[in-house]
Amino acid sequence: MRILDELDDRSQRLEDEQRRLEGQKTELENSSDQAEEARKQTVEKEQQLGVLAGTVAAEGPGIALTIDDPSRSVEADKLLDTIQELRAAGAEAIQVNDVRVVANTYVSDVRGGVEIDGKRVVQPFRFKVIGKPEDLEPALNIPGGVVQTLEKEQATVSVTRQDKIVVDALRKAERPDYARSSSQ
Repeated sequence: MRILDELDDRSQRLEDEQRRLEGQKTELENSSDQAEEARKQTVEKEQQLGVLAGTVAAEGPGIALTIDDPSRSVEADKLLDTIQELRAAGAEAIQVNDVRVVANTYVSDVRGGVEIDGKRVVQPFRFKVIGKPEDLEPALNIPGGVVQTLEKEQATVSVTRQDKIVVDALRKAERPDYARSSSQ
């Protein structure tokens, strides 16, 4: 009797241990699934931030904009107005010739031309813009808008919608000198 009671107790303990281990296994599987999902989300967020920072190439629908200015009357302010109008219309990635445009991009006049982020940009100015073409093109063509202003400067402007634009000019990722994340 005593042996049977001990066997029953031992069997009960083993069954309890089996349930506990199965629970741990399920918890670890769920944790592993959560870790994998977190990893996927982190990679996706890294890609999104890379597009915004200009450190990774991007592709998608958008427009190709070409500004040909034989009289050289289009100056930095007009190019900056164009960039700002595109941003306001929902541009997600912009490239002018071989320069990636990001949040801290600056445009300046230099002797005989224009520089974007310190790089000389020669004519014609070729913009590759990723965003919703149905929003970008009309934003440039509104009465008194970018296209009319550039044409008043004797520039020739062409805007074409495209299903696939590739923005492949990249910027080097730079660590800020002073700003640090406040969430640390």
